[in-house]
Amino acid sequence: MEGSSNSNSRGFNTSGVSDRNTEFLPVERITARSKRSSHVDEYVRSLFGSTHKSCEDDSLENDPFVRSLEWGDVSLRQWLDNPERSVDVFECLHVFRQIVEIVNAAHSQGVVVHNVRPSCFVMSSFNHVSFIESASCSDSGSDSPEEHKEIGSSRREEAVSKAISVGEKGAYDKLLERRIEKLEEEKNQPFPMKQILAMETSWYTSPEEDLGSSSTCASDVYRLGVLLFELFCPVPSREEKSRIMSSLRHRVLPPQILLKCPKEASFCLWLLHPEPSCRPSMSDLLQSEFITEPTDNLEEREAAIELRDRIEEQESLLEFLLLIQQRKQETAYRLRDTVSLLSSDIEQVVKRQLILKKKGSSHSDFSKDDHQSPSGQPLMSFQANEEPSAFLASRKRFKQGIPALENGIEVDEDSQGSTLLESSRLMRNFKKLESVYFLTRRRQMKAAASGKSLTKHSPLSSENGRGSMIVSEKSSVSNPAAPKNFYNNDLMRQGGWIDPFLEGLCRYLSFSKLRVKADLKQGDLLNSSNLVCALAFDRDGELFATAGVNKKIKIFECNSIVNNNRDIHYPVVELASRSKLSSLCWNSYIKSQIASSNFDGVVQIWDVARSQLVTEMKEHKKRVWSIDISSADPTLLASGSDDGTVKLWSINQGVSIGTIKTKANVCCVQFPSDSGRSLAFASADHKVYYYDLRNPKIPLCTMIGHSKTVSYVKFVDSSTLVSSSTDNTLKLWDLSMSASGVNETPLHSFVGHTNLKNFVGLSVSDGYIATGSETNEVFVYHKAFPMPAMSYMFSNTDSVSGLEVDDASQFISSICWRGQSSTLVAANSNGNIKILEMMA
Repeated sequence: MEGSSNSNSRGFNTSGVSDRNTEFLPVERITARSKRSSHVDEYVRSLFGSTHKSCEDDSLENDPFVRSLEWGDVSLRQWLDNPERSVDVFECLHVFRQIVEIVNAAHSQGVVVHNVRPSCFVMSSFNHVSFIESASCSDSGSDSPEEHKEIGSSRREEAVSKAISVGEKGAYDKLLERRIEKLEEEKNQPFPMKQILAMETSWYTSPEEDLGSSSTCASDVYRLGVLLFELFCPVPSREEKSRIMSSLRHRVLPPQILLKCPKEASFCLWLLHPEPSCRPSMSDLLQSEFITEPTDNLEEREAAIELRDRIEEQESLLEFLLLIQQRKQETAYRLRDTVSLLSSDIEQVVKRQLILKKKGSSHSDFSKDDHQSPSGQPLMSFQANEEPSAFLASRKRFKQGIPALENGIEVDEDSQGSTLLESSRLMRNFKKLESVYFLTRRRQMKAAASGKSLTKHSPLSSENGRGSMIVSEKSSVSNPAAPKNFYNNDLMRQGGWIDPFLEGLCRYLSFSKLRVKADLKQGDLLNSSNLVCALAFDRDGELFATAGVNKKIKIFECNSIVNNNRDIHYPVVELASRSKLSSLCWNSYIKSQIASSNFDGVVQIWDVARSQLVTEMKEHKKRVWSIDISSADPTLLASGSDDGTVKLWSINQGVSIGTIKTKANVCCVQFPSDSGRSLAFASADHKVYYYDLRNPKIPLCTMIGHSKTVSYVKFVDSSTLVSSSTDNTLKLWDLSMSASGVNETPLHSFVGHTNLKNFVGLSVSDGYIATGSETNEVFVYHKAFPMPAMSYMFSNTDSVSGLEVDDASQFISSICWRGQSSTLVAANSNGNIKILEMMA
């Protein structure tokens, strides 16, 4: 028979196929209109010429059908089984004709293809078809088709290995990975690839091969008939396809293909004849009207498809450019709105500046000229039509002309030529300050839209509208909050954002560093457990107490330590406990009363004046981490414990009067300063809870945002609180922003310190927030801005010997402000205690 395996030849020429100029070279793409391209082709061609050999001696390196996958290829099997595929006669004939040409080219050189199956072909752009599997040896001396497959597989691997060694290993690996990814994706398809491939081998096996005969060219013709059927008969489900393909073995075609495509059905039955001798040869196929008649139409259609694809490419590029244009226009619109907002705000600030100048002209401290400073220098004024850069330059020149002495206050020479914008600290945090400004403006505009006032209870302004009680000697603004009716009502409505932002900015710039006022030197040389867990000032800021793992409460007089530089500072009172101490709190009403909690779960009330234990409350089952006495109701005390409860105690009665049960450890409890009817507490479940104690069954608000245990919570004012967590952040919360009892949007997240595992302390004073760090530093933030305002590093010294030690494990363990002042006391894990003061 024509082209039988007995005449198989493994030597190849480089001639084209039909008018497609298809070349048969090893490791090369076999496709209509393909070209010789790869250096791999030349390499393999130089190794394996065109010498004829037997099947046993030949090597697969000369296999004309091996070729590597390329990006954009789609398996013909995947294309056929696409549920959305509809039969396009010209498209199907175009695909079939290319496969016929590939098979004919192999047969013309005496090669039986064997694997004329959809899974062995890929389709690239414009529906070009390529063969990706090798032909199996068909020598009559072989025992079985399976043996041919094994020989072909080993040779194919050897050929691919040699081709990869030329320098395409990386590309081959990528293509292999991509094919694996595609197989994974195909698992979710209506026709799972693994099952289909298993059935495909059976569908494309000719009747004579089923009977044990060798594969011949006529067998390839049979397989072309099966492929032609699949092209013109798409099937929506795997079960139906399996049934139809089983019927095809008996040349039974579905009625729909007989009705819709009678010509294609008749040609298909010819190719599927059970007798190999009755099937057409490849020359008969190529000369048949079925193949030759639509050639012109196919070429026209191919050109139309190519043109359509090029149009689609242009449309994709156009869509991409339009999308960029749209996004840039949106950015431009937002930028225009931002500039407009800034211009409006500048106008408001200029108006306020003019009002201040007019008010100032009525005071004797000002010269007769409204536009002169007390030193005689003209006051700077920004004009609406003036460029900002020009104003800043003129302001710098103006500052340089100010005398070094004004009103008897010496001016730093280094700061004479600087403006607010030239402050290194401000410029270093310019982006963060900018974000806070826009956040403040958005909140103000949102409040204005809802008819609420921002300045009345703003978290960024002082509590109850009061100015700061912490004033630096060199601060240019002693009280940023404006007096009542200082500005007219219209100006206040339009510029309501200015006061809170200006106050925060002035507070942030008022202090720049912490200095040590005093070191507390203790004489407890025999006690090696020096970790300080708690610090607390009394109501007047005269005495402060320390407590920790040494089981002692020590009371010190602050002024005595600051004013007397002694070798050892002794406590004025020392109280002994039976267990390690975790927390302290002074009574704001009874000066000599202090409460403590310990690791045994006991809450104790002490009389400092008499150095006596007054009351012990023992209802907690585990360690108590925190206690707090209400400032509004000094007989009410709250405690939080590892047993998952918050207990409310009557100090006078010495018993609990209420319990809040939670599902996690309670790390900190805190009353607001103006009420004994509400309470906040920090929990190990990463949340902060705020309760109305008149309804203790459910929280009034739950604050969600931390990713680890919340170790502290403190009220900044009646409607704002700050929380500290071992996720390295502090978060500022506005209780009025809670929706449906849940607040997931903090006003700020303060970052800069390090806190991953320890209790490092947290204290609040007039908008300033102090916290410790596991880097052995004290950090101070202002509530208006998320970055540190200042910090101080403790030296790693031994508390007993006073010598420097190399100990990176030391951390700040407790911290406390001295009332509403610029002074605080901080302690670290090694027992070192320092009194620090904020400085300009």
